[in-house]
Amino acid sequence: MKRALLALIIILAMSLRSAAAGHPGIRRLDGSTITPSEVDATVTRLMKAAEVTGLAITIFNDGKVAYQKTYGFRDREKNLLLTPDSVMTAASLTKVAFGYMVMQLVDEKLLDLDKPVYEYLPQPLPSYPAYRDLAGDPRYKRITARMLLDHTAGFPNWRSYNDDRKLNINFEPGSRYAYSGEGIDLLQFIVETMTGKKVEDLMQTHVFRPFRMTRTSMLWQERFENDYANGYDEYGRSLGPARWTRADAAGSMQTTPRDFARFLEAVMHGERLRKITREQLLSPQIQIFSRRQFPTLVNEPTDENKPIRLSYGLGWGLYWTPYGKAFFKEGHDEGWRNYGVCFDKQKAGLLIMANSSNGEGIFKELIETLLRNTFTPIEWEGYTPYDKLPPRPPLTQHKEVTIDPATLDGLVGRYVFSPDIILVITRGSGTHLFVQENSEPRQELVPEADKKFFSTTADDEYTFEVDSAGRATRMILHTDGKDIPIKRAD
Repeated sequence: MKRALLALIIILAMSLRSAAAGHPGIRRLDGSTITPSEVDATVTRLMKAAEVTGLAITIFNDGKVAYQKTYGFRDREKNLLLTPDSVMTAASLTKVAFGYMVMQLVDEKLLDLDKPVYEYLPQPLPSYPAYRDLAGDPRYKRITARMLLDHTAGFPNWRSYNDDRKLNINFEPGSRYAYSGEGIDLLQFIVETMTGKKVEDLMQTHVFRPFRMTRTSMLWQERFENDYANGYDEYGRSLGPARWTRADAAGSMQTTPRDFARFLEAVMHGERLRKITREQLLSPQIQIFSRRQFPTLVNEPTDENKPIRLSYGLGWGLYWTPYGKAFFKEGHDEGWRNYGVCFDKQKAGLLIMANSSNGEGIFKELIETLLRNTFTPIEWEGYTPYDKLPPRPPLTQHKEVTIDPATLDGLVGRYVFSPDIILVITRGSGTHLFVQENSEPRQELVPEADKKFFSTTADDEYTFEVDSAGRATRMILHTDGKDIPIKRAD
């Protein structure tokens, strides 16, 4: 009886000690742990200091979610809190999900990574309107799916960044790294043409449904309306959600913190890929020597990242540490900042998703504090800490004026920025206009003079030039210190 009582006392004492210790903690790379309360304190402090509207944090241990929590607002104006199921814009995280689907097509022997992609088309690549700019450059015949996935095709990030806004090849395909959304879009065109299926259907079949990503799509869905996040710019102005109506493998995916965490779990375990195919996915295809990732075509070399063997795989960035190989991907769009990194051997990782353009200013400290990862090529990524950024310039003060509503009718129409970028001007309420680039969210334009308007959600200004009948012939977009003329199309 005494022995039984003593054993009970010992068990109770151990239970009390365990309860006093609280949560055992989330394991970090170096074997140390961090408690949920410490995560909360770090995140809330940084969000306040850097003026980040909403943030989702997921930490992985042993290839599974060890901690997931959302902070701040999905809609600050309505005091709606961000949730793990809030639909957010993935931005360029879309590329790795698309790349994973492409590698499944490789497994199915529908696609050969090293076959020139033009050979999958029924007619020459330059005969298609979006690629007619390549007609005079035979190097397009050397571009493969491997080059498009590892960003060595030689394309600019976007043709709209070129002065003539034409697509071009800037170096011998396969010779060096230069990040390119154009390359991913070309691969989308190839895959859709060869399979006869839209990328949304391919993604649902190969990625979203198998990995239980139930609130993820390449297009905006009506079912997202019950819980979605607005994006917010550096000044805290709401940009609204990105209601994409055209699927873009380079950046249109709408997903949630919970869903994309499921995708990262699948990648860590190589689900739905042959082992050899997953090894290719996360094997270095090209070593990177540029000082910065952006601007993409600036080839300023450096040896700074040699110690970590900074490289690019098939859609993923790669580097090596004492804890083994890490694979990572960023997502950057106006109002959205995302980052995911996983350590392949330990199956440890971190996913950060922010609906604020200020989000990247806290990435360095989050990565180093929550994961104990001090190896990230921060300068190459361009992740300047918030407290080292220059002061934000004050917003331009605009004054709305009242103009004759009839004047607006002559401004409404389609304006061609480049073959693949159309800006549509429509009427709003009163004397307001709306501008929409392709399928991206509309921006409201407010008049400050008869033919001069300012955006309510960006620093952009628009000036219209009209003919004698009051019909606009072109508009001038004033943005980032540039004046960009855009001709009317109809």
